[in-house]
Amino acid sequence: MAIIKKLNGITPKIGKNCFIAENAAIIGDVEIGDDCSIWYGAVLRGDVNPIRIGNRVNIQDGAVLHTLHKKSVVEVGDDVSVGHNAIIHGASVGNNVLVGMGAILMDGANIPDGTIIAAGAVVLSNAQLESGVYAGIPAKQVKEGSEAITAAAHKNAQGYMMYKEWFLSEEE
Repeated sequence: MAIIKKLNGITPKIGKNCFIAENAAIIGDVEIGDDCSIWYGAVLRGDVNPIRIGNRVNIQDGAVLHTLHKKSVVEVGDDVSVGHNAIIHGASVGNNVLVGMGAILMDGANIPDGTIIAAGAVVLSNAQLESGVYAGIPAKQVKEGSEAITAAAHKNAQGYMMYKEWFLSEEE
């Protein structure tokens, strides 16, 4: 069973029809929307400030979400994929976003709707991005935003809706 831990009087809130892997850790001031999936080894540590996750979000294996004490929060919109071993530390992520495997989003960074952050990219603290594709260290825009980029990010999140249902059906 997943670690879902009350801390400082605050119990995590998890929406309807979510899959939470047995070794995921969800701690403290964390709110997760409906139809989300939190995969193996993921850690959402809302111990020092809030973490807010929208609907149809997948937080993949080994990803870590955390904040700075009383300085930053994690906000993730709807239809977002957070790739394997990615880190979101006090950043804001819009809707229809793909955060690639091993990417790092630092405190105060703002990732707008319809954006793809490439695998391994590092978005620096307080970066205010425009819609598009970002890659590198530090992350730089390599492609401007478009309907195709938004659709690709959305499609990735939809794939994880299917995967989560496979796992939920095995629990019945």
